[in-house]
Amino acid sequence: MKRRWLGNSVSYIYLTILAAVATFPLLWIISSSFKSPGEMVGSPLSFFPKEPTLLYYDRVLNVLNFDVNIVNSIIVALSATFISIVISALAAYGIVRFFPRVGKVMTRVLITTYLFPPILLAIPYSILITKVQLANSLVGLVITYLSFSIPYAVWLMIGFFRTVPLEIEEAARVDGANKLMVFYRIALPVVAPGIVAVAVYTFINAWNEFLFSLILINSTGKMPVSVALYSLTGAEILDWGEMMAASVLVILPSVIFFLIIQNKIAGGLTQGSVK
Repeated sequence: MKRRWLGNSVSYIYLTILAAVATFPLLWIISSSFKSPGEMVGSPLSFFPKEPTLLYYDRVLNVLNFDVNIVNSIIVALSATFISIVISALAAYGIVRFFPRVGKVMTRVLITTYLFPPILLAIPYSILITKVQLANSLVGLVITYLSFSIPYAVWLMIGFFRTVPLEIEEAARVDGANKLMVFYRIALPVVAPGIVAVAVYTFINAWNEFLFSLILINSTGKMPVSVALYSLTGAEILDWGEMMAASVLVILPSVIFFLIIQNKIAGGLTQGSVK
């Protein structure tokens, strides 16, 4: 018992130190965003602000109109997440229930799309989006994100739908439910962890994506937060206080979103790996 207690204590201390080291940059950015301009220049390495202020947040939101970029990212991320869930759920259910043999080949084809790095597809995507007249639009950005998120989402949801017992669906059909009702009322609740996993994966990727946002969007009013944050570095004099405040506004939504559902995402990915 003493050895087990000693081993657990050492493990917890070690993990606590690693967690502190991993979260220190984020905590330092948050703390620095509340410093006054004089303190930011005079003592940039101090951790706790002596005179906390919201000056930089006021500048970022009201002067730089960063709130517009936040709204753009929310629209793009939520749209891509919702569409990915709908398409991947329908496609995965159809593959598992109606085309099981074709599904094995199809899933392999879907995964092979990830062999190509995104930078290799930047020029073809920009040409294609420009030809269909969707350049510099949030719709074109959403379509681009869907082309990357849906293949993985379908592959992930196939693993979940394979765990749904066929007997439950047959019992519902005997009771008079049609195929759509079986899918909506029987299959979807069972694969709810998979839907959560797809939602987290798509939302975080769409929120943090930078390359295609930089290439496809050239209007300040339509930029997502990732590109808007990068544009702050192009100023003649870089204001580190504004950079810290803007970084907090970019990071916190995805961090909070992940912390709320981290248990569900861990369980969902584990269940989806079965079979």
